[in-house]
Amino acid sequence: MLNQELPKISASEEKETLTESRPQKRRIFRFLILVILIASIFGFLAGIISGSYFYSEIKDYLKKLNIKLPETQVSPYTPQTSQEEATIKVVKDVSPAVVSIIITKDLPIFEEYYEWPFLIPQYREKGVEKKEIGGGSGFIISEDGMILTNKHVVEDQEADYTVLTNDGRKFSAKVLARDPGQDLAIIKIEDKNPFPVVKLGDSENLQIGQTVIAIGNVLGEFRNSVSAGVISGLGRTITASGGGLVETLEDVIQTDAAINRGNSGGPLLNLKGEVIGINTAMAYEAENIGFAIPINKAKKDIEQVEKIGKIVYPFLGVCWTGINEEVQKELNLPVSEGALIKSGQGCEAAIYPGSAAQKAGLREGDIILEFNNEKITSENSLGKIIVKYNPGDKITLKILRDGKEKIIEATLGERSE
Repeated sequence: MLNQELPKISASEEKETLTESRPQKRRIFRFLILVILIASIFGFLAGIISGSYFYSEIKDYLKKLNIKLPETQVSPYTPQTSQEEATIKVVKDVSPAVVSIIITKDLPIFEEYYEWPFLIPQYREKGVEKKEIGGGSGFIISEDGMILTNKHVVEDQEADYTVLTNDGRKFSAKVLARDPGQDLAIIKIEDKNPFPVVKLGDSENLQIGQTVIAIGNVLGEFRNSVSAGVISGLGRTITASGGGLVETLEDVIQTDAAINRGNSGGPLLNLKGEVIGINTAMAYEAENIGFAIPINKAKKDIEQVEKIGKIVYPFLGVCWTGINEEVQKELNLPVSEGALIKSGQGCEAAIYPGSAAQKAGLREGDIILEFNNEKITSENSLGKIIVKYNPGDKITLKILRDGKEKIIEATLGERSE
């Protein structure tokens, strides 16, 4: 028996045996992998549970000892500079009082038709429909819903104006007054609850390079968009145009904070969150050159609307051109400063009929040198001086007529919308 030979397996039989054993080994291997994977998952979950329990037990124990563990929540964003911190705070504080103004109007609907045998299309009016024709910005200046904006935003007396607040509410707005001498207007919305309001700053002592923030309804679509920059210039004189209107604005603020279409009427703010200007225009042929009306110019308007329900201006009643060296040479004038009474530039006449100027005896061609002993210069124009006064004020003018100086007294009239 000891020498009995072992059973022999042929090569083909051996191959078949190996082939049959391999799938069985794979199944065993996969089963082991699955067991390990399941065990790992359960172990991981058990670790989290036990770890959380253990952490909770430690936390409770340390709490009894008055020891705090670091919080695991993600901390909010921390501003990196004091200026960034101030900017974020200003936007957060002021945005609730900044509004979007939507302009709508009933416009005619036209339909196309053909008349036999002509194949040329004809058009006829078929009713009207209300369409959105523009938008702007504004900011709330009183808890009862008074809003300051630009005059050109609410210029159309046949249009309807809707105010959208930052929290998504919609109000129908009434135009209370339009400033006849500046691009300013005041509108009003109504609600049973008080509205959030802005703080009005002082635009008297602004500095070039001072950081400013603009908030407004960009392109009539992106409400309360924010841009920041600096004051680039002060005391600028610009000629603004839009909607068929051309208006000269004096003593405005220049800024490189982006002022886009739709920003008109929105606030220009300092880092204390105070309104120091009303965004009003941008230079189309340049990048980042915008302009804002100083807030101090609007304070008188606000006061008048609150007291008498309208905005009135002192009115002398002359059409004038500021004189400088260039104008002196061009018109061959005897002086290089003053205000030349001259027709043109869209004026109805050099002297308005029935005005204070006509009653005082002023004539076309007179040069006003001084207004109440205040000299008229390129930097201190007649328009800048006259707004300091009120209708009914008696003033004295020093004029140059036919090469001779004369003193003329006048009583200012009233100009309103």
